[in-house]
Amino acid sequence: MRVVLKECAWESLGEDLVLVHDPREALTLADPGGQVAALLDELAKGPATAAGLSAALRARGVELSEDDVADGLDGLDSLGLLEDAAERWLGDPEADERHFSTMTFLGAFSGLRVSRAEMMRKLRRSHVLVLGAGGGGSSVVQSLAGLGVGKLTIVDRDDVAPRNFARQFLYRHADIGRSKVERAAEWVREYDPAIEVRAVDRWIAGPEDLKDLTDGVDLIAGGLDGEPGAHLWVNEAALRAGIPLVGGGMGRTQLMYCSVDPGTSPCLLCDESDRPDPSSPTSGGVAQRLSQGLQLNNALIGPIAAQMGSLIAYEALRYLTGFEPPRAAGARVMLDLRTGLVPVWEPFPTDPDCPACALAPRRGTP
Repeated sequence: MRVVLKECAWESLGEDLVLVHDPREALTLADPGGQVAALLDELAKGPATAAGLSAALRARGVELSEDDVADGLDGLDSLGLLEDAAERWLGDPEADERHFSTMTFLGAFSGLRVSRAEMMRKLRRSHVLVLGAGGGGSSVVQSLAGLGVGKLTIVDRDDVAPRNFARQFLYRHADIGRSKVERAAEWVREYDPAIEVRAVDRWIAGPEDLKDLTDGVDLIAGGLDGEPGAHLWVNEAALRAGIPLVGGGMGRTQLMYCSVDPGTSPCLLCDESDRPDPSSPTSGGVAQRLSQGLQLNNALIGPIAAQMGSLIAYEALRYLTGFEPPRAAGARVMLDLRTGLVPVWEPFPTDPDCPACALAPRRGTP
């Protein structure tokens, strides 16, 4: 393998070497003999193999065997400083230009064992089922399309209305009265013709209405409006299919997103297990009953819808590429508008007898 050094700068300081790759932090490496600095100097010249680096170092009087260099490369890789030179880009100039920013981002998390190009290929092979093309959903569609997800199935039943314009930027005045999913799919095709998109104009009345939509899907994103238990329908459909689910929503003054990793994390029904019984004569029970009956007008505005959609899409990116583990699996991340949107992580309770979790395929089985 030919390795390449990521963008970084270094300087010797006594017997140490100070190195900066991410401007937020500096690494200090012990280098009394200057061997690390010499290895970095050679790596900075361009892609190289361990054998080639060993020969170049010996030519300048630094006696390091090929095995020594390989050990040094492993150390630099553990610090996130190296990549496989052949896997930095896709090798297609048009695709590399289109996905330049996404692959540059993924490069911050790549290494010799996990390449940015392979993560990008995973994205382009991915199929995401987006539920809802409204406030958060329209932003999810735009973010996933921007990331380069290869296939989208978008589900909604609403038509475009003037009140949508405060937060749903897929739509224009001329679209009033049109099906949201048809216009959303049209937007995706205009934005990037390489993305395969399917519009499903359907009212979802239970988990069975989602069953035929999950084949070949890698992740479900978004949520359904209209019924208090709709999130549990989606939860059941995701668990049955063994597909990760990422969703979110807004209360009066609070933004939330969460995810479910079937067979690994607690699910949305687990989250219901420790809620107060609405029929119980306690303050918690009464509050639960009153909350369930509270009718709230939709207060979602553009900046908040964009934030919610981007957070859902970012969690989806974690699942689809594996660049880092999901941050909201089996938990809700709450952002309070009254405290400046500072995130607070709240894990779901684990219900060992959860009937929904029991539906998830065991890991390692189809």
